[in-house]
Amino acid sequence: MSLKILLAGESWTSLGLHLKGFSIYTTGSYEEGGKPLIRALEAGGMEVTYMPNHLVPEHFPTTVEALKVYDVVILSDIGADTFLLHPDTLTRSLRRPNTLKVIADYVAEGGGLLMVGGFMSFSGFGGNACYHNTVLADVLPVKMLGHDDRVECPEGINPIVTMDHPVLDGIDRHWPHFLGYQRLIAKDASVTLLERGADPFLVLGQHGGGRVAAFASDCSPHWGSPEFVNWPQYGQFWSQLTRWLSGED
Repeated sequence: MSLKILLAGESWTSLGLHLKGFSIYTTGSYEEGGKPLIRALEAGGMEVTYMPNHLVPEHFPTTVEALKVYDVVILSDIGADTFLLHPDTLTRSLRRPNTLKVIADYVAEGGGLLMVGGFMSFSGFGGNACYHNTVLADVLPVKMLGHDDRVECPEGINPIVTMDHPVLDGIDRHWPHFLGYQRLIAKDASVTLLERGADPFLVLGQHGGGRVAAFASDCSPHWGSPEFVNWPQYGQFWSQLTRWLSGED
């Protein structure tokens, strides 16, 4: 039976301002960054439901029972406010379920959760992802800084494998380079599988009956370099990590 994965985030809309002499015009574009990860998981035999950022407020499950349809939830480059500030709450001051608390309860009851790095993950760009002020601060296997946590590395950095683990079985110990990551602090009860210097890069943990993981860099550009995305073991890594999160040993 294939695993069911819910991936939320990894999309953005861009607005361009163009000046040509005395003339000015604007352009807009919409992009999705999760396609390499989705393809990798599907190639590993998993069923992926993708929910881009703009659909999350209206469509993300609001009960543990609805979320239990999925074996693993992946949050990637999606800020906490996208979950917390539904239009009913923000513009009409109505009470609604706290979907981050729903995720926390889902994990406590045996679900898997992975947060992948990005400008709107963990504390995020300028601290604006803001997960450090949410219930997921108690769920994730890392402590967050509470302010801008980005470490930009245009020269490229290669994470180092720190120990053997089923998540890394058969994976080359020499990883491709990344162009940045988020500075996190591994919790005492967690396990760090990859690190960059003193900074954890891949951290695993447990919350209640469920498993959790934090990957400090991106699954796609810009931090996730083309060398990483095109790495022959890219799909194997994400597949093994997701299967571990689902409870497979």
